[in-house]
Amino acid sequence: MKYVVCYSGGNSSALVAIEAVKKYGSENIILLNHNICGRVEHEDIKRFKDEIAEYLDIEITYANMKGWEEKDQFDVCVGIGAFKVGTGTELCTNRMKTEPFEKWLKYNYPVSPGETRQDITLLYGFDPKEKNRTERRERILGMKGYLTDFPLSNWKRTLSDTEEIGIKKPITYNTFKHANCVGCLKAGKQHWYIVYSLYPEIWKKAKWAESQIGYSIIKGTFLKDLEPKFASMKERGIVPTEKIKPQTFWKLVRKELLKAKGTDQSKLTVNRFLSECSFEKLLPKLKINSKNGYQFSIFDFDEINDEKEVSLEKGYQFSIFDFLESK
Repeated sequence: MKYVVCYSGGNSSALVAIEAVKKYGSENIILLNHNICGRVEHEDIKRFKDEIAEYLDIEITYANMKGWEEKDQFDVCVGIGAFKVGTGTELCTNRMKTEPFEKWLKYNYPVSPGETRQDITLLYGFDPKEKNRTERRERILGMKGYLTDFPLSNWKRTLSDTEEIGIKKPITYNTFKHANCVGCLKAGKQHWYIVYSLYPEIWKKAKWAESQIGYSIIKGTFLKDLEPKFASMKERGIVPTEKIKPQTFWKLVRKELLKAKGTDQSKLTVNRFLSECSFEKLLPKLKINSKNGYQFSIFDFDEINDEKEVSLEKGYQFSIFDFLESK
């Protein structure tokens, strides 16, 4: 039996690789990785995956997209003419990772119709909180004829951090919550504020991709339209980070931007909101079910952020600024 670690270069897949070698021996482990263009994959991620592989004494196996050295996620999507189709997976993930992975499997471990291979198991780094992802991946790969396992969820763990074996995680974790591409097409405004602040060339490339395709990366908002707000945030010293939960982050942003405008919060009233902002027109767009008698205030409803739909229950309070932040 061979065990193929879906080796992304992130901390979770590295832990899977270490646990798998301890359990099955390095001779039975394959570290399968997809090289990503150096413009959008931080060099320290490459350092990290190389150091883990060296520690385990396993050579990394690559399943790469053709032209990966030059093509980043924006080039891929512009070439296709879309960021995603319907509610499916982002097309960059499909072209840069999924297709090369499936080609590698088909070439090295082909499956006959109705067969399930018993000589290979695919190992993923999903943790116990990712039950839906685990079940979906197990189902999809099972239909294709492959066994799967999820060591971080199903096995007794022997370590929780690679620093326990003297290997530092990629420095991207100091800012981001993941080791994905910088300018991730799945990410929300908090991620893109980081790109705007710290990676201007990637920001510029992403705007170019939106202009070429004619659709926005973030649903309902083009990056160019976020620039005035992001510029104000940067001027106010908002730290670009994903280490703060979105609700807390955007609450901080709202407070800082209000300070910058010198807004007297005590003068915000329902009537002003209704007369100046066409409240009833905003509701359908925000998918909020409103009833008579609600009060509005800047201080409440921290749940609003740029990525989640809003469900209004009796007693929540809102303000004009909360709604504008959630648009």
